[in-house]
Amino acid sequence: VYKRCKACHQVGEGASNRTGPELNGLLCRAAGSVEGFSYSDPLMAKAGEGLVWSAEALMEYLENPSDYLGGRSKMTLKLKKEDQRADVIAYLAQFKADGTMYGDGEAPDGTCQ
Repeated sequence: VYKRCKACHQVGEGASNRTGPELNGLLCRAAGSVEGFSYSDPLMAKAGEGLVWSAEALMEYLENPSDYLGGRSKMTLKLKKEDQRADVIAYLAQFKADGTMYGDGEAPDGTCQ
């Protein structure tokens, strides 16, 4: 499922911003915090409210980004199927902020305490 995302987003060692921000260390990262990326106003408004990308928040966002933000999102891809959203989140959870992968059982569970 991530193949649909990689047209705009990179993940892994050497990932950089493209049309969308790089997604290393996404789980439990503050929204709107990737340096050098210009986010939409609605996303920055949510970031100002303290949005953190938990698994729960990502499940809602990925279903319909603009609806979730309450305004037009730069991200136009919608993942309507819950299992596809869960798969993308599980895949992204494997990557640390530096782009390397967590070892078995080390990845965050997305609850963001």
